[in-house]
Amino acid sequence: MDLSSELSEFLRTRRARLKPQDVGLPEFGRHRRVPGLRREELAQLAGVSVAYYTRLEQGHGKNVSMEVLDAIARALRLSDTERAHLTHLAKPTQKKRHRASAARPQQVRPGIVALIDSMESVPAFVLGRRGDILAWNRMARALIGDFATWEPRERNMARMIFLDPNARDLYIDWECKATEVVSLLRLYAGVYPDDQELLSLVGELSVRSEEFRSLWAAHTVTDKGHGTKGMRHPLVGEMTLAYESLKISGDDPELVLVTYHAEPGSPAADALRLLAQWGVDEPVDVQK
Repeated sequence: MDLSSELSEFLRTRRARLKPQDVGLPEFGRHRRVPGLRREELAQLAGVSVAYYTRLEQGHGKNVSMEVLDAIARALRLSDTERAHLTHLAKPTQKKRHRASAARPQQVRPGIVALIDSMESVPAFVLGRRGDILAWNRMARALIGDFATWEPRERNMARMIFLDPNARDLYIDWECKATEVVSLLRLYAGVYPDDQELLSLVGELSVRSEEFRSLWAAHTVTDKGHGTKGMRHPLVGEMTLAYESLKISGDDPELVLVTYHAEPGSPAADALRLLAQWGVDEPVDVQK
């Protein structure tokens, strides 16, 4: 993945989402040639020359200082996640180490497998790089999908969201879930631009899904670690579940444990209890 092009597009799309009135600038004239702020307006806000910012937006950020990046991030009103992404794009470091990490197969240690296995009433699964689904418990299988029956290559959150028709029924706000998945892939791409498996995944989804192409082109990046999700399950109906995404400490900090739970006494809690009875006599499917 070409970081220069990624930097250029990220800055352009962040600039396009701002209007002069958003940042306290007067808006002269009814017709503007470009959406959002002009380059000269952004440069003025950041305290840099128009020529300097133009070079940066054209992807020439190799020698840019952190002070300038911080000024541009403030002018663009970037979130902490977006600011970190901008830094990865403009000042990539330790490429060899990142390339080696991206190529190394991920494994979930037995202690984590035992932990999610013990969560008898809580859907739990482990995500790796690129949203690969690496381990799960019986409740996750009951709530989201029977991962054990899927081909290993298909055990990926992005493939599920964009290529599995059932996902559109499962997530009530499918568009929000799809945006989150693509945003996380964008974050990962900023750190590991040479990951061939990621490039293959993005290429496949771009060909097979118009929605993915549109979201990928938006260059949105978020890192939402918790929140709520509306789910529509074919057996127990609609429910609102809270989720937590927790990074697993240890040898592989890129592993993320995701859990879903319901407010005690809520209809969603009753629905989870019903799901817990589904397939209770079957062996637990926790795979690596």
